[in-house]
Amino acid sequence: MLTGLVVGKFCPLHRGHEALIAFAAARCDRLVILSYTNPDLGYPTAQRAAWLEALFPQAVRLVLGDAVLADFARRTGTPARTLPHNNAPAAQHRAFTFWVCHTILGMSIDRVFTSESYGDGFAAALSRYQSEAAGAEHQVEHLSFDPGRRLNPVSGTALRQGEDGGLSFFSPVVRSSLVRRIGIIGGESSGKTTLARTLADRLGTIWVPEYGRELWERRAGNLRFADMVDIAIEQSAREQAALPIAHRWLPCDTTPLVTAFYSEAMFGSIDPALSALARRPYDLLVVCAPDFAFVQDGTRQDDAFRQRQHDWYLQELDRTGTPYVLMEGDVETRCSRLVSHELPLLAQAV
Repeated sequence: MLTGLVVGKFCPLHRGHEALIAFAAARCDRLVILSYTNPDLGYPTAQRAAWLEALFPQAVRLVLGDAVLADFARRTGTPARTLPHNNAPAAQHRAFTFWVCHTILGMSIDRVFTSESYGDGFAAALSRYQSEAAGAEHQVEHLSFDPGRRLNPVSGTALRQGEDGGLSFFSPVVRSSLVRRIGIIGGESSGKTTLARTLADRLGTIWVPEYGRELWERRAGNLRFADMVDIAIEQSAREQAALPIAHRWLPCDTTPLVTAFYSEAMFGSIDPALSALARRPYDLLVVCAPDFAFVQDGTRQDDAFRQRQHDWYLQELDRTGTPYVLMEGDVETRCSRLVSHELPLLAQAV
């Protein structure tokens, strides 16, 4: 069995990586994909593992972090090791890669696949290590793929820096996981729909309208208790469907927490399934303050009801320890604060 190896940080996993992996998979019987990075570049071990599992389920995949290495040491009684620093000498990375393949995976490598100039030296080092371990010659071949990056002119460094057009280099499964969802809630006539639409325009992305409002209008206000869970499920499904076509950010007009409030207000109770959906996390949760004149559009109740909604949301968020930002002022003030302050902070944290 011919075993191939691809090693990368995959921070993030882009189409250039995917093309290399596909090239490698077609030229070996068994492909090992190894990913590690030190320091963390903003893409957790679990996230990278999920990408590789979704896109390359037939490969042997190993995404390492220090916690994984510590767990291996505990289970096997082998000396604990840590990830080499990204800037460590090439010899250190080559020795570490051999140790992973030999000790953790119990495999010998026959071919390595890279798009980099270090590929020949990498293969030579693995040949030496494996030959010494086996007590017999074991040559490792290097196969180079698109070293000039003409097929996919992109690099992980450029994508981490957020260069324009970067999202076109991601497959849908990766792109979906990189879009940050902004949940926008508030009482009736608190400007959440206008904020969602305006924010999407400012960010050059799409937004998810409120499905509950759509159903309310279609049913002329005749909603049943069972509809409440269905509304939350559909709202969440529409958010999920929008992720692959959104551009970095996805403003969402209303979350299942809003539906939970209406369920309690209209029917006196909240279905447990709806309560669970109401805890659906968002990368940023925005609460629109009821700080401008109430506008009656024929479907809303009144200013007192709006204030009751607002107070209920804050109580629930505080009770569950859910972080949120309170947006006050007109739409332009709110939008500007989000774009200039809140979203940059979130991007840095991610």
